[in-house]
Formats: sequence, C-alpha cells, structure tokens
Amino acid sequence: MKSLAGVFHREKSFFPKRKNVIGVRMKEKKEQRFTWRMKKKLRVMFVCMMLIFAILSARLVSITRDNGADYEKQVLSQQEYDSVTLPYRRGEILDKNGTVLAMSQKVYNVILDTRVLLEHKDAVEPTIKAIAAQFGDYTDEATIRTYISNNPSSAYYIIAKELQYDQIAPFQAYMTPGSGDYNANIQGVWFEDSYVRYYPNGNFACDVVGFTTKDNQGQYGLEEYYNDELNGTYGREYGYLDTDSNLERTTISAVDGNSIVTTIDGNIQSIVEKYLLDFNETYKDAYHEGNAAENVGCIVMDVNTGEILAMASYPNYDLNNTRDTSALLGMRMVDESGNKVDLAAETGGYINETNLAAMSNTQLLANFNALWKNYCISSTYEPGSVYKPFTVATGLDSGCLTGNEVYTCEGSLYIGDYKIKCHNKFGDGQVSVSRAVEISCNVALMQMGQSIGSDTFASYQHAFGFGLKTNVDLAGESRTAGLVYTADTMGPTELATGTFGQGFNVTMIETIAGFASLINGGYYYQPHFVSKIVSPSGATVKTIEPRIIRQTISESVSDKIVSYCNQVVAGSEGTGKTARPAGYMIGGKTGTAETIPRDKTNYVVSFMGYAPANDPKIAIYVVVDRPNTQYQDDAKFATRIVRKILTEVLPYLHYPMTEPLSEEEQAELDELNMSGYATQSQEDQTATYDSIEDGNAPENADDSNVDELDESQIGSEGVPMEDGTTEDGTSGDGNSEEGSDDAASEGSTRIWETFDVDPETGYYIDPNTGELIDPETGNTVGGGESSLPDTTANEPAEGDGP
Repeated sequence: MKSLAGVFHREKSFFPKRKNVIGVRMKEKKEQRFTWRMKKKLRVMFVCMMLIFAILSARLVSITRDNGADYEKQVLSQQEYDSVTLPYRRGEILDKNGTVLAMSQKVYNVILDTRVLLEHKDAVEPTIKAIAAQFGDYTDEATIRTYISNNPSSAYYIIAKELQYDQIAPFQAYMTPGSGDYNANIQGVWFEDSYVRYYPNGNFACDVVGFTTKDNQGQYGLEEYYNDELNGTYGREYGYLDTDSNLERTTISAVDGNSIVTTIDGNIQSIVEKYLLDFNETYKDAYHEGNAAENVGCIVMDVNTGEILAMASYPNYDLNNTRDTSALLGMRMVDESGNKVDLAAETGGYINETNLAAMSNTQLLANFNALWKNYCISSTYEPGSVYKPFTVATGLDSGCLTGNEVYTCEGSLYIGDYKIKCHNKFGDGQVSVSRAVEISCNVALMQMGQSIGSDTFASYQHAFGFGLKTNVDLAGESRTAGLVYTADTMGPTELATGTFGQGFNVTMIETIAGFASLINGGYYYQPHFVSKIVSPSGATVKTIEPRIIRQTISESVSDKIVSYCNQVVAGSEGTGKTARPAGYMIGGKTGTAETIPRDKTNYVVSFMGYAPANDPKIAIYVVVDRPNTQYQDDAKFATRIVRKILTEVLPYLHYPMTEPLSEEEQAELDELNMSGYATQSQEDQTATYDSIEDGNAPENADDSNVDELDESQIGSEGVPMEDGTTEDGTSGDGNSEEGSDDAASEGSTRIWETFDVDPETGYYIDPNTGELIDPETGNTVGGGESSLPDTTANEPAEGDGP
C-alpha cells in the first residue's frame, strides 16, 4: 500500500507540469494565427475606408460646386419656418359707452428677399419697377438696385414699415395667382404682419390711457396698470422638410389680450378737455411767456360709486406721437434731473423754440417725462381752503364741535409766536360754523382746530385718506405719507395752518375721494377707472364693483357739510358764487394756497364742487397751479372752469334744472345748442320758485340752508343760535370771542367797498397800504388767504412729492 501511494504521488506531481507545457504551446500557436488574420483584415478595411472617403469627398465637391445654392435655400427655409413668432393683438381700452380709446391695428412690413429675386433673372426688372411704383413714398428704384447689387445673398430687407392693408393690397394682387393683376414676374417680395398701438382720438384722455412701447409694454395710465391683462401670448409656427423637400407646418396660434371697459364717459371727458384748452387759450402768454398755468387739472367722479367719469390735465400730448416737441412749448422747464428751472435762469423758466433747440437729449427726455405725468394723481400741492369742510367734519363727528359755535375774526390770530392772517385782513366779525365755510374764514377754522386738538385732527385726516395712496387703478399715483403731519410732529402752528389746508401736501385724486365721503353720507369709496375686463371673444372675464373702504363720518354730519358747502355757492357771501352753472344750484368749496417760498406771488387755486346741491351725485375738482397772471390768488380761475363744464355736463346727465334761467344764461345755452336738454319750461321754473317763496317747496327743492330755525333762534346779526348762544352772537361756552359783525353782515356796506376802485383791474385800493382788494371776498390781492410762516410747510411744497 505504501508503494502504491508513492506512485500516485509522483504521478500527481507530474500532471500539472505537463498541462503547463501544453498550454504554453497552444497559446503561442494561437497568437501566431490571430496576428496573420488581423493584418489581412486591416488591409482590407483600410482600402475600403479610403474608397469611401474618396467617394464622399467627390460628392461634397459636387454639391458645393453644382447644388450649393439649392441646399442652402432648403436649409435656410427650414430655419426660417422652424422659428416664426406669431404676433398677438393687444386688448382694447373702451370708455363706458363703448367708444374705443386704444386699439391694436394689424400692419404689414414689406420685405425683399434678394436671393429669391436673383434666382429669377427675368423677374428682377419687373419687380423693382413694381416696388418703386407701389411704395414710392418709402423707396425708389436707385435705392433698391444699389441694395440688390451690394447684398445678393440677403433674405430680409425692409422696404416699408407698418403699412395698412389697403396700402399693400394692390401689390398683393400681383403675387396672387388667379387675380386679374397677377404677374408671374413679381418675385422675392413678401409681407410680414404685426400690430401697432393706435389711439383713434389722438390726445383724448391721454393722462388716463397712457401709451405703449414698440414691444407692447405699457407706459403710464391704464396701459401700464393693466399691462398684463391687455397683453396676450405670442404664437409659434414650426416647420420641417419632408423626404421630398416639401415644407410641413405646425402652428400654435397666438392668444389675443383682454380688453378693458372703463368708467370714463367720453362725452364728459370731451367737455372737460374742451374747457381746459379754452382756459389755456385765454391766458396763454397773458402775464409772462408760457401756458395759462403751470398745470391745470380736472376730475369728475361719481360720489356714490367712486367711478371716475373724467380726468384731464393741461398740457397734454398726442398718444400717437408721444415725442412731438411742440407739446412741450409753454411748459415750465425742468433740468436733466427733473427739477424745475429757476424762472430767473438765462434760458428762461418756460420752454420756447430757442431753449428747446438747445436741450440735450437727457434734458429733453426729462421734460417729456414731466409732460407724460398725470398731474391729477402724480403731483402734490397744498390744498388750501378746500380742506376746511374736512376740518369742520372732523370737529362735528368727533364731538369736539356742536355746530352752534360762533367765533370772532379780527383779521388774524396769534398761534405760538406767529401772527397768522385771515384772507380778509379787515376781519369777518362774528362767524358761525356755517358762515366760516361760506366765507372761508381762516381765523374761525384755527379756533376750531384748537378745540379739536392734534390727535383727533391727525386721526381723521388719516381716515379721510390723506397721507395714503387711494390705490386707484392707474399707474403713477404718488405717495404722500411723508407730506402729512402726524400727531407727534404736529405742533400748534402746524395744527392751525392745517385746519385751512396749508402745511401739508395732497394729490387731486386723494382729495376728491375724501371729499366724496363728506357729501355722500360718509362712505369712502375707492376711486377706480375700470368696470369690467372682457375676453377677445366678448365674454366678461371680471366685473369690478364699487368698493367701500370705510365710513369716515356719520350721515348726519355729512348732511350738515352739504348744507354748509351749499352756502359757498348760494349764500350772499359765498366765495364760490361764480361756479354756479346756468340753471342749476350746486355746492362746493373754493381753495387758495400759497406755494413755497411764501412770497405772496405764487398760488394754487381750486374749486371742489358737487351736483345736484340737494342730493350730490357727482363731484368735480378743478385745480389751477400758478395761473399766468399778475395776481394769482383768485379762486375764480377755477370756479369759472367748473361753471363752464357743469353747464354742459349736468344737462347731458339729464339732471332737471333747479334755477330759473336768466336771459344771458338762456342765450348761453342756445349758443351751446343745449336748449333741448332743458326739461323744465321757464313757466314751470317760475311756478316752482313761487311755491318755494310761499313755503311750499317740493321735496326735491334745494333748501341749501341749515336746519329750519324759528325767529327765536335767529340772533340780531343773522347768526343761527341755539342752546348757550347769546343774542349778540357770542357763545357762552367760550368757543367764540366778542366782536362786531357790522363790516360783513348781509345788506351792510363792507369796509373795502368805501375804497377807491383801480380802473385797470376793478379791485378796490386800500388807502393805507395801497394793496388791491377783491370786491367780492375782501381778499388782499397778492396776499392770498393767509400769511404763513415758512416753517409750517412740509417739503416739497410745489407738488412733486415722492
């Protein structure tokens, strides 16, 4: 057994060695066979590759030499149709009656493809002549020939831009098989369609509408605010060439933008714009070079919905030609930073042909930006006495005033270290709350402010919307948060001047929105311009309803404010008598505010009115910023504009007349061709007023007075008296001071009426100072309604706040 094991062991050790030898030999033999075959295959492959390369090279040379243009055309055609953008139509802007204020028109660019034209040698001359004949206003034969010669491979040359369809239709007929004018020799011309923004009425409602850039981006007004709604979505046209080189197309259509229907009444808007232009024509270059005023603005609003019926300012501009420099002539010039140029500057403060030609591009753009801004929402100014009804409403609604107070005005009042004057330096004597509004007495308002206090005054000012944006749906509204005092920053002087609307800045839109709440029962509506949004198919996408933000005062206080403001127009001493339109009684409040510096030469004058007087439906606000006259502090510059506007607007709105027509007023209406609007005959009107005098006034008659009073409640000076008020018109609660009302009582001769009259101006001349006195109000002409210390004004004072 042992010997067998040894044998087995020897054999086992032998086998691995033998296996290794055999493996090595087989590997060597296999490597020799693989190397020989590989060499053979490589030789064959190399020869084949060289043959293929030679064939491809020959073919490439052939294509380049013989068919390069055809292949290039196919490739370029595929590229062109693979990325074509389809334009959308931007939505329209309509007034409330459906009149189009802004629209997008389809237009066509005439394009010449030189490569295609040169492929048809016989077509070159006929095409050139046809182009020159049809589009000769844009090019000529010599220009076309030169371009073709210099650009034989061009595929895109614009011959004419933005043509209407009727301008290209005759040429299209040359290219349309089957038409009577078809000409097969017209080649290489095609039409690229797009849309351009068009404003059918030019400068109509330009401040409201705004305009767009070439790429459909809205600038200013509704165009900017509703840009996303008005814009649509571009479409795309994709293309490819099939195996037979035929063009196949896939199109994703463009989606047009929505349209917006505004609250603007085009008829009222046109009336407003007519009389702003009329004012400019009347006073342009009257006292100095330039427009009738630095700015004139007007807003007409529905007081019960917040809908803006009209908004305009002057100067204005053509929406179809926004960079027309002639629109700048007469404007107050601004420098490259947008700041007003000093009136004493060498170039002059107002734009004329000479300094316009000398402007840099930067300064020219700055002046265009000043022109494009909407004065009614973008510029700020001190409101002046238009604010007095707000002060009275604050006192009544807060309980700080009862409405029975009587104050004494001696022409000025010391507040702190300052003597602040009334507009009537001779003093108004005994002044009730109602009379304070009627005659616009600063001293009485300052005494009311002392009773109200800064905390309550600031709180109600905030409630009325001052210092806040109204968030009207129009681009460019200014913020006035930094231009109104808070309770913490309001000292006694700031409170005193604030009661009659000086020392803080406002915008027109926030003032009329707040005033509407004073006369509509106390409800503050957010002002707005758009009533609904409409899809391209005409379906209503969204309806925008009137929105009540808050209640500012009670209805009973609102009724009192209406009665007080009615007396401003109807009262014998009212400062707004000249605002009354033919055939109607209205209410309102005048305003005159000094600008900074307080030099008694530059003023902003205004009138806030409403109609009908007994049931306010609409409000109108006109502001004249520094009228072009020697004596600017005269609210009649504003009241006369209001009168002209309402004389046409109220009959248009079918409000029945409330006042008998004088012969002059009847002639005025006849001249305006508005007699048809008068629904009451003269006899009916006379009967109506006879019944009022007999004490049988109809329900809708304008009482426009304070609550009915019996004889025991009337003092000897005609001042309403109730609990705690003495016979002589002084108040037993300490809210008034003793004084005489003889100078200003109804039916008596006022002191300035004893002065000599200046034959040139018609004003009275103060014999002691030589100052001119307004015969209606007793205002010192050039002295304004107040003499304010500079420290009471928030900057900026001239209306260009942030």
